[in-house]
Amino acid sequence: MNANHQNGLRKVYLYTRYERFWHWFQAAMILVLLVTGLEIHGSLRLLGFQRAVTVHNFLGLTWLASFAFFIFWVFTTGEWKQYVPTTRKLLEVVRYYTVGIFTGQPHPCPKTPEAKHNPLQRLAYLALAALLLPLQMATGLLYWMYNSWAELGVKGMTLSSVAALHVLGGFAILSFLIVHIYMTTTGHTLMAHIKAMFTGWEDIPTGERTDEWEKRVA
Repeated sequence: MNANHQNGLRKVYLYTRYERFWHWFQAAMILVLLVTGLEIHGSLRLLGFQRAVTVHNFLGLTWLASFAFFIFWVFTTGEWKQYVPTTRKLLEVVRYYTVGIFTGQPHPCPKTPEAKHNPLQRLAYLALAALLLPLQMATGLLYWMYNSWAELGVKGMTLSSVAALHVLGGFAILSFLIVHIYMTTTGHTLMAHIKAMFTGWEDIPTGERTDEWEKRVA
């Protein structure tokens, strides 16, 4: 771990170029998918219905392919360990975000290259990557392939139920996005976490102990 102690902070390189690229690429796709999805449902007027459908379908398939590559990358690089759920120090993290963050307490699980995500983040990101996003992609793909259901042997569902699940998934992703954006502002400065996702370097307060957390998640 590279460390550079300055002004009570140490710089730690946490996010690789691919991680940063995937983060912003996925963020852009989600935003455009949300906007075009809202236009398809008549909540917005921006591109026009047919163009919104075309863009939405194209980006949906692009997201599906890129997500498959991300899963491949996670397992071939060993980064899957960053998403293994744990309840260790979970209550401490919850107390930190509900109380401690407003009273200047140090984070109970400071970031390290071996543990980039705290217990709460692990649960949230795992639920997003293993449940919500696959459900959203599956319902979107089923909706897109509706005319081929009979040939594919798809039974026991209706187009309206698939559409309803897809819309609910979209609002769930939007809710996650709002919370995620808020959480990025909880660093030692308002833009610290966002800056790290551009540069790869995170500023960790030197007063936060990492040895116990590293030992617990090793």
